[in-house]
Amino acid sequence: MKNLLKSNEFYLALLIVVIAAGITVMNPSFLTGQNIYGFLKTASVDGIMAVGVLFVLILGGTPDVSFTAIAQVVQYVIVLIMLQHGGDIYVALALATVMGAVLGALNGVMIHFFKVTTIVVTIATFNLYYGLLYVFSGGNVIFEVPASFRAFGDYLLFSSQTASGVPYGLSLLPVMWLVVLIVGWFILNRTVLGRGIFAMGGNEVAAERIGVRTGATRIFVFAFVGLLAGLAAVAHTALVQSAIPNSIVGRELEIIAAVVLGGASLFGGKGTIIGTALGILLFAIMRNGLVLLNISSYWYDVMIGVAIMIGISISAYQQIKARRARVNVKVEALNP
Repeated sequence: MKNLLKSNEFYLALLIVVIAAGITVMNPSFLTGQNIYGFLKTASVDGIMAVGVLFVLILGGTPDVSFTAIAQVVQYVIVLIMLQHGGDIYVALALATVMGAVLGALNGVMIHFFKVTTIVVTIATFNLYYGLLYVFSGGNVIFEVPASFRAFGDYLLFSSQTASGVPYGLSLLPVMWLVVLIVGWFILNRTVLGRGIFAMGGNEVAAERIGVRTGATRIFVFAFVGLLAGLAAVAHTALVQSAIPNSIVGRELEIIAAVVLGGASLFGGKGTIIGTALGILLFAIMRNGLVLLNISSYWYDVMIGVAIMIGISISAYQQIKARRARVNVKVEALNP
């Protein structure tokens, strides 16, 4: 119980409950099955990409900002390929994950072998990928995507109907997000690779000395981010049922903020899958609440800014606290 009260996830979950209760009091339709299924479906795209962001933050260094550009490029290219050559949703998923992983791995290779910071490399690849997309697409929107995307996005589990006959239910997109969360949790908490990622985030030199293959681990992490961006691209296409060259780019700061608010440290070595999921849910509930309460969407940007400030402050405070604790241990060791 003591550990639970100290955890970031506990207070984040409590905040979600309070905000959800407040919105429900002002608009009871918030707590209906139709609304809950709806915002879970919308949050799934960000939720999938957030797991990749968590991996990079745990690994240490600055955040990756290129993952939305990877998703954007993958989305457009995969839709074009399927329109010209055909294929079902499984083909789309396979192509998207492979393409995303390759683009993401390029970040990892440059960061590791050229010893350049993550933020510099990923800003460069963000502009490279996004710029090339606009050069070759001319900014044209693809309004008609293959039917398999529409079928995937419209498929419902536990389906029901509203009083007016509108069908609703659990989409496959939140299910995809849940699977990604489970896989991410397993890698981080039950594998040698996951322990290596945490070790590199704590101290990369020390991790290398104990046998962590830092190059392979870093390239895996960035390839994994790209893979998840590819998955998110398929999910987003199924959600909006079109391919718009600027519909995913621009969400990177919001997703990073959600992960940091969920307890991931900007200094590396710390973060959880549960906290990441709660951070995404909090933002999804706030966005949905503003709509239900007819509050200007501009307030959402204000709240994102506040969330980033809170997340950074908590992360910096924890870092200072940990540093003081290490100093105290050394002082006690010198003065037994």
